[in-house]
Amino acid sequence: MTKQPEDWLDDVPGDDIEDEDDEIIWVSKSEIKRDAEELKKLGAELVDLGKNALDKIPLDADLRAAIELAQRIKMEGRRRQLQLIGKMLRQRDVEPFRQALDKLKNRHNQQVVVFHKLEQLRDRMVDGSDEAIEEVMNLWPDADRQQLRSLVRNARKEKAGNKPPKSSRQIFQYLRELTENQD
Repeated sequence: MTKQPEDWLDDVPGDDIEDEDDEIIWVSKSEIKRDAEELKKLGAELVDLGKNALDKIPLDADLRAAIELAQRIKMEGRRRQLQLIGKMLRQRDVEPFRQALDKLKNRHNQQVVVFHKLEQLRDRMVDGSDEAIEEVMNLWPDADRQQLRSLVRNARKEKAGNKPPKSSRQIFQYLRELTENQD
């Protein structure tokens, strides 16, 4: 009786123990492509950040250099550089990058909410509510009431005359300065 090829594999020493933990996980080609595209998008987000925001993300020297180069490149070269950044990200743990990006985005979203509230307060002041001016004085006691009333008066005149809202913009800038000085 001769051994069949399947039978001689059974005689390999140390092969008696079967590890169930060493299962091979098959990943489809499509999933690999989706993951690569996701990393490329993450790289594009990193490239689109400004220099100051990029400093807040924990990047190694090679990746930082590639991102800074991509920020200077235009057109077709940029696409290829983004592909390179995506390839570099495949070899790194990207979770710290994502967390830092989320933190930056959340800070941006909070700032947008504050700006909307300031715009609403400005609109209430311009529409004729003296209570809004009192609210500003209660929120920021160091605000200049005389300057604020003057800006509101000018904004009302501009609105009545269908002129560009120069004073309304100045009111918003003044309120924004007050909030920044408060922090």
